[in-house]
Amino acid sequence: MIDLKDLRENRALYEAGFKKKYVDINIDKLLELDMDYRENLHEVEKMRAEKNEVSKMIPTLSDKKRDAKIKEMKKLDDKLTKKEGELNTIFVQLKELADQAPNPPHESVPEGKEDKDNKVIKTVGDIPKFDFEPKDHLDLGKTLDVIDMESAAEASGARFYYLKNELVLIEFALINWLMHKYVKKGFTPVTVPMLVKEKMMYATGFFPADRNEIYEVNADDDKLYLIGTSEVSLAGLHMGKPMTGDLPKRYIGFSTNFRREAGSYGKDTKGILRVHQFDKMEMFSFCHPDKSWEEHDYLLSTEEEILTELGLPYQVVNICGGDLGAPAAKKYDCEVWIPTQKKYRELTSCSNCTDFQSRRGGIRFKDDSGTHLMHTLNGTAMASTRTLIAIMENFQQADGSVKIPEVLHNYLPGISEIKPKKD
Repeated sequence: MIDLKDLRENRALYEAGFKKKYVDINIDKLLELDMDYRENLHEVEKMRAEKNEVSKMIPTLSDKKRDAKIKEMKKLDDKLTKKEGELNTIFVQLKELADQAPNPPHESVPEGKEDKDNKVIKTVGDIPKFDFEPKDHLDLGKTLDVIDMESAAEASGARFYYLKNELVLIEFALINWLMHKYVKKGFTPVTVPMLVKEKMMYATGFFPADRNEIYEVNADDDKLYLIGTSEVSLAGLHMGKPMTGDLPKRYIGFSTNFRREAGSYGKDTKGILRVHQFDKMEMFSFCHPDKSWEEHDYLLSTEEEILTELGLPYQVVNICGGDLGAPAAKKYDCEVWIPTQKKYRELTSCSNCTDFQSRRGGIRFKDDSGTHLMHTLNGTAMASTRTLIAIMENFQQADGSVKIPEVLHNYLPGISEIKPKKD
């Protein structure tokens, strides 16, 4: 949720920000509702105060005066009830419109409407050169017996998969390696609930903007939602009760994630690049507002460190305004080279949501000067399927085997490569 007071005082900044994100918000109507709400709230509070004063006075009055005051109170009470109803109607309208307003982008976010307008700011590593025709990850998965899409389609439908044999071991090696890495860096490890209440989807900004991407469970009973990232659950660790102590407070969360991919019909239908279910490790930082841009750079640096240690060629991209989600003020993507596609594809993201999620979720910290909204940031440490694709395609060999990055060897049971299975 945006700061309506700041909107009143800096309208031009918000107009430019909404335009940069290609979101059409009726600011005139929003400010009109805001003014109506504040004026009606003032009247309601004034009547409530009057009612309280008269209530205290009535026991001290004579019978005659008391009866007159009680009649007067009844009229005031009826008037107050009516005005509270009007106030609630205005609040619902105001909230509905305000909830559609995204977090304005940072000034350093590039102009642009879609992903082709994103700006590459860094390219790292050498693109592999093969003296043979490289296979894509799905062909490798079949010949190495590590991916089974056909059985998964029979069991669950399109965009599901079975991982098998060495690929399962590699995923768990990635998880173990990264958990050790992040704990050494001072992050608190967390496994999170993968079903959450609607208020968590709202607080993190996935509702209302991305509602069509989220799986709903037992709508007529539990009314819970499957998370698409542990960011949603991690945000709930400090909702409602102000934090004290040193900031930032950093977490590394692990979860299985679920996405409908409703807007991706016909895209990446082959293999495990775009699927309905995958495992992910996610960084989440609760940060002092004065330090959040410095924190954003730090989270990005850890993502780059991981890709460098895995030996994967990648580029860092500054996401343009039209490609930013509602909560993010700025986002970097790290895109890894996929040889058979002959292009870089998104592997990790890193976002600064400033106070957008904190305002929605009541995420605050307390210091000597009072209670303040925190800034929240999130970043991908590892997305299982896409990381496995990058490893398989970049480290494949002429004999059909796949070399496993050396940094993972200590977390594997004596395995350094995936070898073709003998008949």
